[in-house]
Amino acid sequence: MYERNTFWQQHQSWTDDLPLCQMCGVGSAPNCVYGPDGKGTQSHPNEDGHLRFRGEDGCFLYGVFNGYDGSRVASYVSQFLTAELLLGQLNSTHTDDDVRRLLTQAFSGVEKSFFKTIDDALAVKADLSNYLPTHNEGTGYQQLSPHSQKVQERLKELEQEVSGGATAVVALILNSRLYIANVGSNRALLCKSSSDGQNQVQQIGRPHNTENEDELQRLAALGVDPARVKQAGQIAGQPSTRTIGDYRVKLNYTDIDLLSGAKSQPIIAEPEIHRNQLDGVTGFLLLMSEGLISALESARGPEQANQEMVAMVAAELAQQSDLEAAAQAVVERVKRVHHDAHASGRQRAARCARHEDMTLLVRTLDYPPSDGLLTPTQGGRIYPVSVPYSNSQSTSKTSVTLSLVMPSQGSLTNGTNTASTVEEGTPTPGILIHSHRGNSVGSVLQSGTTPPEEEEEEEEEEEEEEEEAAAPDNDGPPDPDSLGVIRRTI
Repeated sequence: MYERNTFWQQHQSWTDDLPLCQMCGVGSAPNCVYGPDGKGTQSHPNEDGHLRFRGEDGCFLYGVFNGYDGSRVASYVSQFLTAELLLGQLNSTHTDDDVRRLLTQAFSGVEKSFFKTIDDALAVKADLSNYLPTHNEGTGYQQLSPHSQKVQERLKELEQEVSGGATAVVALILNSRLYIANVGSNRALLCKSSSDGQNQVQQIGRPHNTENEDELQRLAALGVDPARVKQAGQIAGQPSTRTIGDYRVKLNYTDIDLLSGAKSQPIIAEPEIHRNQLDGVTGFLLLMSEGLISALESARGPEQANQEMVAMVAAELAQQSDLEAAAQAVVERVKRVHHDAHASGRQRAARCARHEDMTLLVRTLDYPPSDGLLTPTQGGRIYPVSVPYSNSQSTSKTSVTLSLVMPSQGSLTNGTNTASTVEEGTPTPGILIHSHRGNSVGSVLQSGTTPPEEEEEEEEEEEEEEEEAAAPDNDGPPDPDSLGVIRRTI
């Protein structure tokens, strides 16, 4: 144990010498479970992790990691992945194929090195298990002999030491080339702003989960029943079909019913890699943990979650020049949206009984800082998005429509050298960005179709607004920070 910790600490000191990138900010919030009184409590320590380093030769590395069953893997990956990529491995002469190969090797190498650190504990765990007779498996703790109780306590400690995994979304910028490497269900969004005020929001890659048809086909080719996996919705308690760590599904997958028929390891740490060119791009890149995007989707629905996330980021960047404060403000905003949905008692309240750890990394791309004096609608410069986000300091009105580019399900392939076919995607019909400035009232976020449940919620809101308009206003003006589900006038 001492040797393993010393080795890890040595690597931590290496990354401590790397400079942090000053062109990004990170916001976070711990998990929360709402009680009957509406108050939230944290159910476990924060398991998310992140990295944001500036390397040599115009290289930048960012990552957001969603840990589960502990923070060990997320912390380990954030340290060792940085060491694998930035300590002399990458330089400006590397080709696309070189970068893809190095990224894939780094993910694989980090997982293998993590498993080496728990080898001894796994061996001790297996040995101690032999001291618990099989007839005691269903016996309560108090019925065990004193010796067996000690063995069981030690086994529990060892399980806590070796268990756990993480999903990851990593962004590498090298010579104006952006590489997104994804394992699991975290998310990357790229917001591009054009000179005529139109913007495009692109989700890079799709989550690796039990609803991803490409992943189900990959599992089917290994001998796993995709229908059973899709119906279960989870594998060994996790929805992700690609993870880092988690010895239970990596080393013992034949013991798991859903995976027992697999001819080789079904849950993998191999990333899907997508490339974008950043020459002339103005805007920002967002890396989000699964907990953050899930909280917003639970409260608002998945249809507009990407647009609303980008909208909130743009609004905060318009108000303050401190990227750390802007990222944290967005996370706090999502927390409030989620809490309000839970407290509303409406259709989505049941889906918002809890949320997991939330992490947001914002990296600006040739994006001038806010002077802190002008709002997005009062001149100064064109912002990537004028947003459905009320600002009590603004007296003018802005209407916007957002553009979202989603990768097609069939456009992604598995493997080391996966190339993105949606890097320069075409906006889907019905949603483009336009920024109208002036004092007239405008509508915001108009999409081609509205889900039935959202239509019901809008009808309920309209009825309530009519009732409130007819009744005396005893409570004062509405909260200026209130954000609508689909429409809102700024």
